[in-house]
Amino acid sequence: MVKIRQTGNIKKNSFEIAAWQQQAFVVGIDEVGRGCLAGPVVAAAVILPLNKAHRMLKDSKIMTAEEREAAFGWIINNCGYGVGIVHHRSIDKHNIYQATLIAMKKALVHVLETSSQRPSAILIDAMPLDLVDTHFNDIPVYYFSKGEAKSSSIAAASIVAKVIRDDMMEAYDTAIPGYALVDNKGYGTAVHKGAIKMHHYSIIHRVSFLTRLANKESEVETQLEICHDGQTGLFCGSD
Repeated sequence: MVKIRQTGNIKKNSFEIAAWQQQAFVVGIDEVGRGCLAGPVVAAAVILPLNKAHRMLKDSKIMTAEEREAAFGWIINNCGYGVGIVHHRSIDKHNIYQATLIAMKKALVHVLETSSQRPSAILIDAMPLDLVDTHFNDIPVYYFSKGEAKSSSIAAASIVAKVIRDDMMEAYDTAIPGYALVDNKGYGTAVHKGAIKMHHYSIIHRVSFLTRLANKESEVETQLEICHDGQTGLFCGSD
C-alpha cells in the first residue's frame, strides 16, 4: 500500500507534466457542496488528455456560470471523468467529512474502471483519500491546499462537480419551491436561512447541519465542527 502524502510547495501542473513526459497520466479530484445546508455533496475525478491543460481550467468558484459551462463542455468532450454523489441522508449518517471521502472514492473508481491505463498519481484538493479497500491502493495519492490553482486536473474536477451540483440544485428548486435554491444552491445565505425559519427544513436539508447551527452562537464554529474528522484531526475546508 502506498502512503498518502501531503504536499507543500509545488509548481503549476508539475505532476501532470512529469506524467506526460512518461506517456502517463494523473487523476485530479475535487468536490463541491461541503458547506451547504441542503442537497448532496458532489465529487468529480478528471483525467486530462496527454499534454493538454486548457487555459479555461481554473477554480470553479472564481468562474462565471458561462465560463464554467464552456469549460465543462471542453472537459466532457476531451477528458475522462467520473462523478460521485452522496445525498443529504448519508451526510447526516456519516458526517460531512466522511461523506465527502465517499463521494471522492466513487468518482475515482468511476473514472478508473473505464480507463485502460493506471495513473501515475492521484491528486486531491485538501483531503487525504485512503484507497486501501480498492484495486487502486498501489497508486500514490497526493493532497494539497489550493489544489485548483496548482493542478489543471483538480481544477477540471472542480468545474465538473460544480456544474453537475448546480444543475441538481436548480432542478430541486423547481420541485421544492420557497427556498431560493436556484440562487443559493443550498448554501447558508440570509435568504435561505430566512426561508428555513419560515417553512422549516425540506426533504433535502441536512438535519445534522441545521440542528447544530441552531444550537451554536457562532456559525463559523459550527461549520468547523461539522467538517472536522475526529480520527485524523483534519478539517474538510470551507467549500
